[in-house]
Amino acid sequence: MNSIYILLLLGLLAGALSGLVGVGGGIIVVPVLVYFLNYSQQQAQGTTLFMFLLPIGILGVMNYYKAGYVEIKTAFIIGSTFLIGSYFGSKLAISLDQKTVKQIFGVIIILLGIKMVFWK
Repeated sequence: MNSIYILLLLGLLAGALSGLVGVGGGIIVVPVLVYFLNYSQQQAQGTTLFMFLLPIGILGVMNYYKAGYVEIKTAFIIGSTFLIGSYFGSKLAISLDQKTVKQIFGVIIILLGIKMVFWK
């Protein structure tokens, strides 16, 4: 039952961060599933991708759209290639061992964090 509360809090936190700064899925949900709920890296990534199948961001998108901050053409272009990339990326992740996938994930987060903190 404790894990239900973690999942509820996780969804709320990830949704709030997604609305606030555009992150949540990979950066918040995946590590919590792995380190607090003992999911494998692949299980956490697959579960997070499934979460995105639902229209979870629609209310946040509506607020940004109303304020004039949504580039629809850009979103469709990225979304269509995201579809293809997620297919091949998931095939690769499934074929690798969990440790390698965790290391790749960690390096990407570190590099993005360094870039965001030290470069304008």
